[in-house]
Amino acid sequence: MTALEPAEWGVLAAILTMAAVTYGMRAGGFWLMQHVPLTPRLRRMLEALPGSVVVAAVLPIVVRDGLAAALAIAAAGAVMLVLRNDLAAVLAGMMVAASVRAFGM
Repeated sequence: MTALEPAEWGVLAAILTMAAVTYGMRAGGFWLMQHVPLTPRLRRMLEALPGSVVVAAVLPIVVRDGLAAALAIAAAGAVMLVLRNDLAAVLAGMMVAASVRAFGM
């Protein structure tokens, strides 16, 4: 095994720093929430948070890819609501996106 080059030390330091910061953020969040009273309002906010994350992830895709992405995501969402099957929802979304793009929309 060879010794690390000076440039590799910087990469290693960056990786270790990012790992420490990530751990600190996660552990800090758990620590902080132990000291926050869980009111009904806060509980409702925390329950709504996953939906906000999904919207934040999906909206840029719709804005970038337009009608095809919007229809594909709507189809996948509808199939997921009806069938509760992840694979069927993904396949439906892919079929709609491919169809819309095939027809030049």
